[in-house]
Amino acid sequence: MIIGSIISGKERNEKSRTTHEVKNPFDGSTVATLALSTADDLNEAVEAAHKAFENKMKAMPAHERADILRKAARLLGEREDEFQQSITAESGKPVKQARKEVERSKQLLLYAAEEAKKIGGEVVPMDAAIGGDNRLGFVKKTPLGVVGAITPFNFPLNLSLHKLAPAIAAGNTIVFKPAEKTPVTGYKLVKLLHEAGMPEDALHLIIGTGSEIGTPLVEHEKVAKISFTGSVPVGKSIQKAAGFKKVTLELGSNSPNIVFEDADWKDAAERIVAGGFGYSGQTCISAQRIYVHRDIFDSFTDELVRLANNLKIGDPADASVDIGPMITEDEAKRAEEWVESALSKGAKAALKGERSGAMLPPVILTDVTDDMHVVQKEVFAPILAVIPFGTEDEAVRRANDSIYGLQAAVFTKNIDRAFRVADRIESGGVWINDASTYRQDNYPYGGVKQSGIGREGVKYAVDEMLELKFIGVKLDGGPPRV
Repeated sequence: MIIGSIISGKERNEKSRTTHEVKNPFDGSTVATLALSTADDLNEAVEAAHKAFENKMKAMPAHERADILRKAARLLGEREDEFQQSITAESGKPVKQARKEVERSKQLLLYAAEEAKKIGGEVVPMDAAIGGDNRLGFVKKTPLGVVGAITPFNFPLNLSLHKLAPAIAAGNTIVFKPAEKTPVTGYKLVKLLHEAGMPEDALHLIIGTGSEIGTPLVEHEKVAKISFTGSVPVGKSIQKAAGFKKVTLELGSNSPNIVFEDADWKDAAERIVAGGFGYSGQTCISAQRIYVHRDIFDSFTDELVRLANNLKIGDPADASVDIGPMITEDEAKRAEEWVESALSKGAKAALKGERSGAMLPPVILTDVTDDMHVVQKEVFAPILAVIPFGTEDEAVRRANDSIYGLQAAVFTKNIDRAFRVADRIESGGVWINDASTYRQDNYPYGGVKQSGIGREGVKYAVDEMLELKFIGVKLDGGPPRV
Protein backbone atom coordinates (compact mmCIF):
# COMPACT_ATOMS: atom_id res chain seq x y z
CA MET A 1 0.00 0.00 0.00
CA ILE A 2 1.56 3.29 -1.12
CA ILE A 3 -0.14 6.39 0.18
CA GLY A 4 0.75 9.98 -0.55
CA SER A 5 -0.37 13.51 0.09
CA ILE A 6 -3.90 14.46 -0.97
CA ILE A 7 -4.06 17.87 -2.59
CA SER A 8 -7.42 19.09 -3.88
CA GLY A 9 -8.64 15.50 -3.80
CA LYS A 10 -5.80 14.08 -5.91
CA GLU A 11 -3.35 11.67 -4.34
CA ARG A 12 0.36 12.12 -4.95
CA ASN A 13 1.70 8.59 -4.63
CA GLU A 14 3.99 8.28 -7.65
CA LYS A 15 6.62 5.57 -7.30
CA SER A 16 9.29 8.07 -8.32
CA ARG A 17 8.87 9.94 -5.04
CA THR A 18 11.01 9.50 -1.95
CA THR A 19 9.37 6.87 0.23
CA HIS A 20 9.22 5.96 3.90
CA GLU A 21 7.78 2.83 5.51
CA VAL A 22 5.33 2.92 8.41
CA LYS A 23 6.14 0.00 10.70
CA ASN A 24 3.93 -1.88 13.14
CA PRO A 25 5.60 -1.18 16.53
CA PHE A 26 4.82 -4.70 17.79
CA ASP A 27 6.17 -6.95 15.06
CA GLY A 28 7.98 -4.59 12.69
CA SER A 29 5.78 -5.45 9.73
CA THR A 30 5.15 -2.79 7.11
CA VAL A 31 1.77 -1.10 7.54
CA ALA A 32 2.13 1.24 4.55
CA THR A 33 4.69 2.88 2.31
CA LEU A 34 4.57 6.66 2.21
CA ALA A 35 5.24 8.77 -0.84
CA LEU A 36 6.60 11.85 0.87
CA SER A 37 5.36 15.33 0.11
CA THR A 38 7.62 17.99 -1.35
CA ALA A 39 7.89 21.73 -0.74
CA ASP A 40 5.99 22.25 -4.00
CA ASP A 41 3.18 20.00 -2.71
CA LEU A 42 2.95 22.05 0.45
CA ASN A 43 2.83 25.35 -1.38
CA GLU A 44 0.18 24.04 -3.78
CA ALA A 45 -1.92 22.83 -0.86
CA VAL A 46 -1.73 26.16 0.98
CA GLU A 47 -2.52 28.16 -2.16
CA ALA A 48 -5.52 25.94 -2.94
CA ALA A 49 -6.74 26.15 0.65
CA HIS A 50 -6.42 29.92 0.58
CA LYS A 51 -8.53 30.16 -2.58
CA ALA A 52 -11.09 27.69 -1.23
CA PHE A 53 -11.45 29.79 1.91
CA GLU A 54 -12.24 32.90 -0.12
CA ASN A 55 -14.48 31.12 -2.63
CA LYS A 56 -16.22 28.43 -0.55
CA MET A 57 -15.73 28.00 3.19
CA LYS A 58 -15.92 31.66 4.15
CA ALA A 59 -19.46 31.84 2.79
CA MET A 60 -20.60 28.28 3.61
CA PRO A 61 -23.70 28.42 5.86
CA ALA A 62 -23.41 27.01 9.35
CA HIS A 63 -26.00 24.32 8.66
CA GLU A 64 -23.90 22.97 5.77
CA ARG A 65 -20.77 22.82 7.92
CA ALA A 66 -22.79 21.04 10.61
CA ASP A 67 -24.13 18.58 8.05
CA ILE A 68 -20.58 17.69 6.93
CA LEU A 69 -19.55 16.98 10.51
CA ARG A 70 -22.66 14.93 11.29
CA LYS A 71 -22.22 12.85 8.15
CA ALA A 72 -18.57 12.31 9.04
CA ALA A 73 -19.64 10.99 12.45
CA ARG A 74 -22.05 8.58 10.77
CA LEU A 75 -19.42 7.36 8.31
CA LEU A 76 -16.91 6.88 11.11
CA GLY A 77 -19.46 4.78 12.98
CA GLU A 78 -19.91 2.60 9.91
CA ARG A 79 -16.12 2.14 9.63
CA GLU A 80 -15.33 1.78 13.29
CA ASP A 81 -13.45 -1.51 12.88
CA GLU A 82 -11.39 -0.17 9.98
CA PHE A 83 -10.21 2.84 11.97
CA GLN A 84 -9.57 0.79 15.12
CA GLN A 85 -7.41 -1.61 13.15
CA SER A 86 -5.51 1.25 11.54
CA ILE A 87 -4.81 2.88 14.92
CA THR A 88 -3.64 -0.41 16.43
CA ALA A 89 -1.46 -1.37 13.46
CA GLU A 90 0.47 1.86 13.13
CA SER A 91 0.62 3.09 16.74
CA GLY A 92 0.68 -0.17 18.70
CA LYS A 93 -2.32 0.95 20.76
CA PRO A 94 -4.20 -2.05 22.22
CA VAL A 95 -7.59 -2.82 20.68
CA LYS A 96 -9.63 -1.87 23.75
CA GLN A 97 -7.99 1.58 23.87
CA ALA A 98 -8.17 2.10 20.10
CA ARG A 99 -11.90 1.38 20.19
CA LYS A 100 -12.36 4.05 22.85
CA GLU A 101 -10.46 6.50 20.66
CA VAL A 102 -12.81 5.87 17.75
CA GLU A 103 -15.88 6.17 19.99
CA ARG A 104 -14.64 9.47 21.40
CA SER A 105 -13.92 10.72 17.90
CA LYS A 106 -17.47 10.08 16.72
CA GLN A 107 -18.75 12.06 19.69
CA LEU A 108 -16.24 14.84 18.99
CA LEU A 109 -17.57 15.25 15.46
CA LEU A 110 -21.09 15.60 16.83
CA TYR A 111 -19.93 18.20 19.36
CA ALA A 112 -18.37 20.14 16.49
CA ALA A 113 -21.57 19.89 14.43
CA GLU A 114 -23.48 21.47 17.31
CA GLU A 115 -20.90 24.22 17.81
CA ALA A 116 -20.99 25.15 14.12
CA LYS A 117 -24.55 26.40 14.65
CA LYS A 118 -23.78 28.35 17.81
CA ILE A 119 -21.23 30.79 16.41
CA GLY A 120 -22.73 34.20 16.99
CA GLY A 121 -21.67 37.60 18.27
CA GLU A 122 -22.96 40.39 20.44
CA VAL A 123 -24.36 43.89 20.42
CA VAL A 124 -22.11 46.57 21.93
CA PRO A 125 -23.93 49.31 23.92
CA MET A 126 -22.47 52.27 22.05
CA ASP A 127 -24.40 54.80 24.13
CA ALA A 128 -22.34 53.74 27.16
CA ALA A 129 -19.73 56.21 25.89
CA ILE A 130 -20.23 59.97 25.63
CA GLY A 131 -20.91 60.71 21.96
CA GLY A 132 -22.14 57.20 21.27
CA ASP A 133 -25.81 58.19 21.06
CA ASN A 134 -27.60 57.13 17.87
CA ARG A 135 -24.94 54.55 17.06
CA LEU A 136 -25.18 50.77 16.88
CA GLY A 137 -22.27 48.39 17.37
CA PHE A 138 -22.01 44.70 16.56
CA VAL A 139 -19.29 42.11 17.06
CA LYS A 140 -19.16 39.21 14.62
CA LYS A 141 -17.03 36.09 14.86
CA THR A 142 -15.39 35.33 11.53
CA PRO A 143 -13.19 32.43 10.36
CA LEU A 144 -9.45 32.96 10.12
CA GLY A 145 -8.52 31.35 6.81
CA VAL A 146 -6.04 28.51 6.38
CA VAL A 147 -5.35 26.44 9.49
CA GLY A 148 -2.16 24.37 9.62
CA ALA A 149 -2.84 21.25 11.74
CA ILE A 150 0.19 19.28 12.97
CA THR A 151 -0.62 16.18 15.01
CA PRO A 152 1.26 13.59 17.13
CA PHE A 153 1.48 9.80 16.88
CA ASN A 154 -0.28 8.81 20.09
CA PHE A 155 -3.92 9.63 19.16
CA PRO A 156 -3.84 9.61 15.35
CA LEU A 157 -7.62 9.94 15.04
CA ASN A 158 -8.85 11.81 18.10
CA LEU A 159 -6.13 14.45 18.31
CA SER A 160 -6.36 15.02 14.56
CA LEU A 161 -10.08 15.67 14.91
CA HIS A 162 -9.43 18.04 17.82
CA LYS A 163 -7.92 20.30 15.15
CA LEU A 164 -9.83 19.44 11.99
CA ALA A 165 -13.39 19.34 13.36
CA PRO A 166 -13.30 22.78 15.07
CA ALA A 167 -11.60 24.28 12.01
CA ILE A 168 -14.46 23.00 9.82
CA ALA A 169 -17.10 24.13 12.32
CA ALA A 170 -15.60 27.64 12.30
CA GLY A 171 -15.51 27.83 8.48
CA ASN A 172 -11.75 27.57 7.93
CA THR A 173 -9.77 25.55 5.41
CA ILE A 174 -7.05 23.12 6.48
CA VAL A 175 -3.62 21.84 5.55
CA PHE A 176 -3.10 18.75 7.72
CA LYS A 177 0.25 17.14 8.55
CA PRO A 178 -0.11 13.96 10.62
CA ALA A 179 2.84 12.43 12.47
CA GLU A 180 5.12 10.56 10.08
CA LYS A 181 4.95 7.49 12.38
CA THR A 182 1.14 7.28 12.20
CA PRO A 183 -0.13 8.88 8.96
CA VAL A 184 -2.40 6.07 7.75
CA THR A 185 -5.27 6.94 10.08
CA GLY A 186 -4.96 10.60 9.07
CA TYR A 187 -5.04 9.60 5.40
CA LYS A 188 -8.24 7.62 5.97
CA LEU A 189 -9.73 10.53 7.91
CA VAL A 190 -9.17 13.02 5.09
CA LYS A 191 -10.80 10.61 2.63
CA LEU A 192 -13.76 10.23 5.00
CA LEU A 193 -14.21 13.99 5.46
CA HIS A 194 -14.13 14.54 1.69
CA GLU A 195 -16.79 11.86 1.33
CA ALA A 196 -18.84 13.59 4.03
CA GLY A 197 -18.93 16.74 1.90
CA MET A 198 -15.88 18.76 2.87
CA PRO A 199 -14.74 20.48 -0.36
CA GLU A 200 -11.63 18.69 -1.62
CA ASP A 201 -9.75 21.95 -2.11
CA ALA A 202 -10.58 23.02 1.46
CA LEU A 203 -8.85 20.09 3.20
CA HIS A 204 -5.42 18.85 2.16
CA LEU A 205 -3.11 16.15 3.51
CA ILE A 206 0.66 16.48 3.40
CA ILE A 207 3.01 13.73 4.55
CA GLY A 208 6.59 14.21 5.67
CA THR A 209 8.93 15.19 8.46
CA GLY A 210 8.62 18.27 10.60
CA SER A 211 11.82 19.82 9.28
CA GLU A 212 10.98 19.31 5.60
CA ILE A 213 7.23 19.93 5.62
CA GLY A 214 6.18 21.15 9.07
CA THR A 215 8.48 24.17 9.25
CA PRO A 216 7.52 25.57 5.82
CA LEU A 217 3.86 25.10 6.77
CA VAL A 218 4.36 27.13 9.95
CA GLU A 219 6.22 29.86 8.09
CA HIS A 220 3.90 30.13 5.07
CA GLU A 221 2.48 33.65 4.79
CA LYS A 222 -0.97 32.44 3.73
CA VAL A 223 -1.45 30.21 6.78
CA ALA A 224 -3.46 32.10 9.42
CA LYS A 225 -3.14 29.71 12.35
CA ILE A 226 -1.09 26.75 13.51
CA SER A 227 -2.52 24.12 15.86
CA PHE A 228 0.19 21.77 17.11
CA THR A 229 0.41 18.92 19.60
CA GLY A 230 3.86 17.61 20.45
CA SER A 231 7.03 18.27 22.39
CA VAL A 232 8.08 21.45 24.19
CA PRO A 233 11.22 22.07 22.05
CA VAL A 234 9.23 21.80 18.81
CA GLY A 235 6.45 23.95 20.27
CA LYS A 236 8.95 26.67 21.13
CA SER A 237 10.37 26.62 17.62
CA ILE A 238 6.86 26.84 16.14
CA GLN A 239 5.96 29.81 18.31
CA LYS A 240 9.14 31.57 17.21
CA ALA A 241 8.63 30.81 13.51
CA ALA A 242 4.89 31.56 13.42
CA GLY A 243 5.33 35.31 13.65
CA PHE A 244 1.94 37.04 13.84
CA LYS A 245 -0.06 33.86 13.25
CA LYS A 246 -2.37 32.57 15.92
CA VAL A 247 -1.02 29.42 17.57
CA THR A 248 -2.43 26.71 19.79
CA LEU A 249 0.31 24.59 21.34
CA GLU A 250 -0.51 21.42 23.30
CA LEU A 251 2.84 20.35 24.75
CA GLY A 252 4.30 18.18 27.50
CA SER A 253 3.48 17.26 31.07
CA ASN A 254 4.56 15.08 34.00
CA SER A 255 1.18 15.00 35.67
CA PRO A 256 1.04 14.95 39.49
CA ASN A 257 -1.59 12.81 41.22
CA ILE A 258 -1.99 13.52 44.95
CA VAL A 259 -3.51 10.81 47.18
CA PHE A 260 -4.46 11.95 50.69
CA GLU A 261 -4.83 9.62 53.68
CA ASP A 262 -8.64 9.93 53.71
CA ALA A 263 -9.06 8.97 50.03
CA ASP A 264 -10.63 5.78 48.78
CA TRP A 265 -7.09 4.74 48.03
CA LYS A 266 -7.89 1.37 46.46
CA ASP A 267 -10.08 3.12 43.90
CA ALA A 268 -7.35 5.73 43.42
CA ALA A 269 -4.76 3.00 42.81
CA GLU A 270 -6.97 1.36 40.20
CA ARG A 271 -7.47 4.64 38.36
CA ILE A 272 -3.79 5.58 38.54
CA VAL A 273 -2.66 2.20 37.21
CA ALA A 274 -5.06 2.57 34.28
CA GLY A 275 -3.98 6.19 33.80
CA GLY A 276 -0.26 5.58 34.12
CA PHE A 277 0.12 2.40 32.09
CA GLY A 278 -2.62 2.79 29.47
CA TYR A 279 -1.06 2.95 25.98
CA SER A 280 2.29 2.37 27.67
CA GLY A 281 2.11 5.79 29.31
CA GLN A 282 2.36 7.54 25.94
CA THR A 283 -0.25 10.17 26.77
CA CYS A 284 0.42 13.83 27.57
CA ILE A 285 -1.63 13.62 30.77
CA SER A 286 -0.48 10.16 31.81
CA ALA A 287 -0.25 9.76 35.58
CA GLN A 288 3.48 10.03 36.33
CA ARG A 289 4.31 11.66 39.68
CA ILE A 290 2.21 9.98 42.39
CA TYR A 291 2.32 11.83 45.73
CA VAL A 292 0.94 9.61 48.51
CA HIS A 293 0.41 10.50 52.16
CA ARG A 294 2.89 8.70 54.42
CA ASP A 295 0.12 7.06 56.46
CA ILE A 296 -1.00 4.97 53.47
CA PHE A 297 2.19 4.96 51.39
CA ASP A 298 3.22 1.31 51.85
CA SER A 299 -0.28 -0.10 51.44
CA PHE A 300 -0.95 2.07 48.41
CA THR A 301 2.32 1.12 46.71
CA ASP A 302 1.61 -2.57 47.31
CA GLU A 303 -1.81 -2.10 45.70
CA LEU A 304 -0.26 -0.40 42.66
CA VAL A 305 2.10 -3.34 42.24
CA ARG A 306 -0.70 -5.89 42.61
CA LEU A 307 -2.87 -4.17 40.02
CA ALA A 308 0.00 -3.63 37.58
CA ASN A 309 0.94 -7.32 37.80
CA ASN A 310 -2.58 -8.19 36.64
CA LEU A 311 -2.19 -6.24 33.38
CA LYS A 312 -1.75 -8.36 30.28
CA ILE A 313 1.20 -7.45 28.07
CA GLY A 314 1.45 -8.55 24.45
CA ASP A 315 0.17 -8.16 20.91
CA PRO A 316 -1.99 -5.00 20.78
CA ALA A 317 -4.22 -6.67 18.18
CA ASP A 318 -5.33 -9.11 20.90
CA ALA A 319 -8.50 -7.67 22.43
CA SER A 320 -7.53 -8.95 25.89
CA VAL A 321 -4.18 -7.12 25.98
CA ASP A 322 -3.77 -4.06 28.23
CA ILE A 323 -0.22 -2.99 27.33
CA GLY A 324 1.40 -3.21 23.92
CA PRO A 325 4.66 -1.80 22.58
CA MET A 326 5.98 1.71 22.80
CA ILE A 327 6.03 3.54 19.48
CA THR A 328 9.65 2.52 18.72
CA GLU A 329 12.39 0.45 20.29
CA ASP A 330 14.50 3.60 20.63
CA GLU A 331 11.81 5.19 22.80
CA ALA A 332 11.63 2.06 24.96
CA LYS A 333 15.42 2.11 25.34
CA ARG A 334 15.35 5.78 26.29
CA ALA A 335 12.75 5.11 29.01
CA GLU A 336 14.73 2.10 30.24
CA GLU A 337 17.85 4.28 30.52
CA TRP A 338 15.93 6.79 32.64
CA VAL A 339 14.87 3.97 34.97
CA GLU A 340 18.42 2.61 35.25
CA SER A 341 19.72 6.12 35.91
CA ALA A 342 17.22 6.56 38.76
CA LEU A 343 18.15 3.18 40.26
CA SER A 344 21.84 4.05 40.10
CA LYS A 345 21.11 7.21 42.12
CA GLY A 346 19.25 5.40 44.90
CA ALA A 347 15.71 4.81 43.64
CA LYS A 348 14.15 1.43 44.31
CA ALA A 349 12.03 -0.64 41.95
CA ALA A 350 8.79 -1.86 43.50
CA LEU A 351 8.04 -3.35 40.09
CA LYS A 352 10.27 -3.74 37.07
CA GLY A 353 10.32 -6.26 34.24
CA GLU A 354 12.72 -6.75 31.37
CA ARG A 355 12.42 -4.76 28.16
CA SER A 356 12.11 -6.73 24.92
CA GLY A 357 12.44 -4.60 21.81
CA ALA A 358 9.76 -1.92 22.00
CA MET A 359 7.94 -3.77 24.79
CA LEU A 360 8.55 -2.15 28.17
CA PRO A 361 6.63 -3.71 31.09
CA PRO A 362 5.22 -1.43 33.82
CA VAL A 363 7.74 0.15 36.18
CA ILE A 364 6.96 1.46 39.67
CA LEU A 365 9.74 3.37 41.41
CA THR A 366 10.05 4.58 45.01
CA ASP A 367 12.79 6.50 46.85
CA VAL A 368 13.08 8.86 43.90
CA THR A 369 14.38 12.42 44.17
CA ASP A 370 13.13 15.53 42.44
CA ASP A 371 16.22 15.86 40.23
CA MET A 372 15.73 12.46 38.54
CA HIS A 373 14.47 12.39 34.94
CA VAL A 374 11.57 10.13 35.96
CA VAL A 375 10.29 12.95 38.18
CA GLN A 376 11.55 16.10 36.53
CA LYS A 377 10.88 15.34 32.85
CA GLU A 378 8.01 13.86 30.86
CA VAL A 379 8.65 10.10 30.79
CA PHE A 380 6.03 9.28 28.12
CA ALA A 381 6.41 5.63 29.10
CA PRO A 382 4.81 3.10 31.52
CA ILE A 383 6.67 4.42 34.57
CA LEU A 384 5.21 5.62 37.88
CA ALA A 385 7.28 7.50 40.45
CA VAL A 386 5.61 7.06 43.87
CA ILE A 387 6.59 9.75 46.39
CA PRO A 388 5.55 10.11 50.06
CA PHE A 389 4.42 13.42 51.59
CA GLY A 390 3.41 14.57 55.05
CA THR A 391 1.40 17.78 54.72
CA GLU A 392 -0.94 19.39 52.24
CA ASP A 393 1.48 22.25 51.72
CA GLU A 394 4.29 19.83 50.91
CA ALA A 395 2.14 17.94 48.39
CA VAL A 396 1.10 21.13 46.60
CA ARG A 397 4.63 22.55 46.60
CA ARG A 398 6.10 19.39 45.10
CA ALA A 399 3.28 19.02 42.58
CA ASN A 400 3.94 22.59 41.39
CA ASP A 401 7.72 22.09 41.25
CA SER A 402 7.69 21.50 37.49
CA ILE A 403 8.05 23.36 34.22
CA TYR A 404 4.77 21.72 33.19
CA GLY A 405 1.15 22.31 34.14
CA LEU A 406 -1.27 20.42 31.91
CA GLN A 407 -3.51 18.26 34.07
CA ALA A 408 -3.37 16.98 37.66
CA ALA A 409 -5.42 14.94 40.12
CA VAL A 410 -6.40 15.08 43.79
CA PHE A 411 -7.84 12.11 45.69
CA THR A 412 -9.62 12.93 48.97
CA LYS A 413 -13.03 12.65 50.65
CA ASN A 414 -12.65 16.11 52.21
CA ILE A 415 -14.55 18.49 49.91
CA ASP A 416 -12.93 21.61 51.39
CA ARG A 417 -9.46 20.18 50.90
CA ALA A 418 -10.33 18.95 47.39
CA PHE A 419 -11.24 22.39 46.08
CA ARG A 420 -8.56 24.17 48.08
CA VAL A 421 -5.82 21.97 46.62
CA ALA A 422 -7.34 22.10 43.14
CA ASP A 423 -7.19 25.89 43.26
CA ARG A 424 -3.57 25.86 44.41
CA ILE A 425 -2.23 23.45 41.80
CA GLU A 426 -0.64 25.22 38.83
CA SER A 427 -2.32 23.32 36.01
CA GLY A 428 -4.72 23.86 33.16
CA GLY A 429 -7.00 21.16 34.55
CA VAL A 430 -7.47 19.27 37.83
CA TRP A 431 -9.54 16.15 38.44
CA ILE A 432 -10.88 15.38 41.89
CA ASN A 433 -11.10 11.65 42.64
CA ASP A 434 -10.07 10.57 39.16
CA ALA A 435 -6.65 10.21 37.58
CA SER A 436 -5.01 13.04 35.66
CA THR A 437 -5.35 10.96 32.49
CA TYR A 438 -9.12 11.29 32.21
CA ARG A 439 -10.24 13.56 29.39
CA GLN A 440 -13.49 14.42 27.65
CA ASP A 441 -13.61 16.31 24.39
CA ASN A 442 -16.06 19.02 25.44
CA TYR A 443 -14.17 20.80 28.20
CA PRO A 444 -11.28 23.28 27.86
CA TYR A 445 -8.05 21.31 27.63
CA GLY A 446 -4.65 22.93 27.70
CA GLY A 447 -1.80 23.87 29.94
CA VAL A 448 0.05 26.58 31.79
CA LYS A 449 3.79 27.16 32.01
CA GLN A 450 5.59 25.09 29.35
CA SER A 451 2.61 22.80 28.78
CA GLY A 452 1.32 25.08 26.08
CA ILE A 453 -0.70 28.01 24.81
CA GLY A 454 -4.43 28.08 24.07
CA ARG A 455 -7.14 25.52 24.65
CA GLU A 456 -8.69 22.57 22.86
CA GLY A 457 -12.03 20.97 23.63
CA VAL A 458 -14.41 21.57 20.73
CA LYS A 459 -16.20 24.76 21.83
CA TYR A 460 -12.96 26.32 23.03
CA ALA A 461 -10.99 25.25 19.97
CA VAL A 462 -13.67 26.80 17.73
CA ASP A 463 -13.21 30.10 19.60
CA GLU A 464 -9.45 29.87 18.98
CA MET A 465 -10.16 29.52 15.26
CA LEU A 466 -12.29 32.65 14.93
CA GLU A 467 -11.52 36.36 14.71
CA LEU A 468 -13.60 39.16 16.22
CA LYS A 469 -14.81 41.84 13.83
CA PHE A 470 -16.55 45.00 14.99
CA ILE A 471 -19.12 46.71 12.75
CA GLY A 472 -20.51 50.10 13.75
CA VAL A 473 -23.43 52.07 12.33
CA LYS A 474 -24.04 55.81 12.73
CA LEU A 475 -27.75 56.49 12.62
CA ASP A 476 -29.28 59.76 11.41
CA GLY A 477 -28.94 62.50 13.95
CA GLY A 478 -25.89 61.13 15.72
CA PRO A 479 -23.41 63.76 16.90
CA PRO A 480 -19.91 63.73 15.38
CA ARG A 481 -17.30 61.94 17.46
CA VAL A 482 -14.53 64.33 18.56
